[in-house]
Amino acid sequence: MADASQGRTNVPRSFEFDHQPTTDQSFENALEKARQGTRLTIDDGIELLTTGTDRPGIDVERKERVLEAADRRRAEMVGEEVTFVANLNNNVTTACNTGCLFCNFKDRSEQFLEANDEEHGGFTKTPEESREIVEQALDTGIYEVTSVSGLHPALALDDEHRELLEADESRDLNYKSPEKYEIDPGSYREQIEAMSVGGVHVHSMTPEEAYHAQRGAPWGYEEVYSRLQDAGLDSVPGTAAEILVDEVREVICPAKISSGEWLEAMEAAASVGLDTTATIMYGHVENEAHRIEHLDKIRQLQDRAGAITEFVPLSFVHANTPLYERGMIDGGATTDEDELMIALSRLYLDNIDHVQSSWVKYGDEQGLKMLSCGADDFMGTILSEEITKRAGGSFGEQRSFAEYVEMISAIGRVPVERSTDYRQRRRVDPSDPPFGPELGPRADGTPLVER
Repeated sequence: MADASQGRTNVPRSFEFDHQPTTDQSFENALEKARQGTRLTIDDGIELLTTGTDRPGIDVERKERVLEAADRRRAEMVGEEVTFVANLNNNVTTACNTGCLFCNFKDRSEQFLEANDEEHGGFTKTPEESREIVEQALDTGIYEVTSVSGLHPALALDDEHRELLEADESRDLNYKSPEKYEIDPGSYREQIEAMSVGGVHVHSMTPEEAYHAQRGAPWGYEEVYSRLQDAGLDSVPGTAAEILVDEVREVICPAKISSGEWLEAMEAAASVGLDTTATIMYGHVENEAHRIEHLDKIRQLQDRAGAITEFVPLSFVHANTPLYERGMIDGGATTDEDELMIALSRLYLDNIDHVQSSWVKYGDEQGLKMLSCGADDFMGTILSEEITKRAGGSFGEQRSFAEYVEMISAIGRVPVERSTDYRQRRRVDPSDPPFGPELGPRADGTPLVER
């Protein structure tokens, strides 16, 4: 049994995990299974992600063979189209007390109290402000609003939930009345209703937020998602997953929900008829065994629920995060690791059609390279990106359709505008500018972002 732990270079030796990248499989056997389209095992995945546990580090020649197999699988599953979406990020609040060590998006909620006189860089939006932001963006042609926020103590699911929280003083439920804060964020229902205007697709309420929306209440995740679906929620982002192995979560986000809770919430969202996405955030304290264990849990979830429309690998941006500032890691994933993560997402997740390359995480050049490593989606226009930027990301906040068409055409692929759920698609003719969205409720082909 070989050990591939030497493949990771940024994890201090002090992290002793039970899950280790060791297998009795061989790289050549695993690669042949991948080429034949045979469902991979965890040992197969570890062999491919490490380029073999029989030698140290990443073997560049072997890596290229894995990328080639993933790119071939991509072509077989989805063809030559590269998709993108016209969307807006509207994060409601940075107030959060969860204390995740990988995050620099949050601000301690005590800073937002009316009684606090200190300056802080955080924000909270009222439902009215959220509605105005979405309304204005609709006129540019967007048709998706993504909202992922901190766990503000004043946020409740709805009026009934708030009454329960106000009446329960016997437990610490991370709740304070909105009247104690500078700005009232309203309830989750009010925020979803506010953003659900003009036919826009609302993509919101991560499993972590759903947990917050049921704290202290007698209902479960199905009730949370059912009520929010009635309010206008259309699909659920599979973020807050990080690494779905609890020994890793105990290091990077000990106050967050467990991997089991995350999976339970996602299955509940699917059970009420909501599409979901799924993610992995890698390149911090975890090893290759953790990454493949995560992929295996996502694949099992898709086997059961079948609601995941895309998988999104997110390379950890380390610069301004507590993990880096406290010396717990020395950096993020290498480029080789990034490429292999995209490839294994394609090869291992044989029941998920779409794998996304995030230009916010990788940048344009490397983001395009990922489209030959197994990815087929190139994210969206964003219009506002705050989470990665706060962590030290430097690849921008918005993208024009013209840039998409130019870059995708340059690598010989077909640019395709798509809806959030991929059910609507429109091939964009590179010879027919100007380029703008046409699938949105107010879209008329006008460029929504100028160069």
